[in-house]
Amino acid sequence: MIFDLEETRAILRMIETEHLDIRTVTLGISLRGCTTDDMGRLCDRVYDHIMRVAGRLVDVARDVQQTFGVPITNKRIAVTPCALIAEPTGASSYVPLAQTLDRAAADLGIDYIAGFSALVEKGMTPGDAVLIDSISEALAVTGRVCSSINVASTRAGINMDAIGTMGHVIRALAANTADRGGIGCAKLVVFANMPEDNPFVAGANHGVGEGGATINVGVSGPGVVLSALRRLRESVERPTVTDIADTIKRMSFKITRAGELIGREV
Repeated sequence: MIFDLEETRAILRMIETEHLDIRTVTLGISLRGCTTDDMGRLCDRVYDHIMRVAGRLVDVARDVQQTFGVPITNKRIAVTPCALIAEPTGASSYVPLAQTLDRAAADLGIDYIAGFSALVEKGMTPGDAVLIDSISEALAVTGRVCSSINVASTRAGINMDAIGTMGHVIRALAANTADRGGIGCAKLVVFANMPEDNPFVAGANHGVGEGGATINVGVSGPGVVLSALRRLRESVERPTVTDIADTIKRMSFKITRAGELIGREV
């Protein structure tokens, strides 16, 4: 990827005067190779694998931040939906797995780790049911773990049993974290048409169609777009809707290129 001089100047201006920042660098990690028939061994394998793959994530993000002078606000991880990897254990609770994810996140110094998830839009396997039953406790006893459940899709329809179950889960989770303002519910997303691969916390998960590890970058550029619209108003007496749309489109492209630069460097 090649950035010419003018594009580099534009990126620097967005960073210095227009409040461009990298909202998050999220590392997606596949845990499919960690499966085993024992919960204790699974937790050990998951912890070791995450630490091995993501051990330098925070340091690299800091180095890139210093090199380019662009703030990187959050460092996060998304993992394979945990119902898929925990079901072979036959365990009655997946809370130990959530605690393992939380310990890895704390040891790495990242903000959140997501993927305590299940996809039940058409029906539940025993592992899906155990994960859902574990959510209200798992998110109450952990600080950095996020969870997501897909209960419906355009293709499969709506799993009304799952929706009814999730209503009870949300209520129990709110009660379990009531002393902290119900924060547990802010770490849980109930989806319809959940993306196959989603890097955005709290609903993040590493899709089964992805590679072993992938980098995703989220860019925050409202200030950049606002500055561009102000310049448009100064240069054009009565801008049309087309002028406004073209300006937003051009700036969105530049913001995306800035994110691409950071992502490739990381």
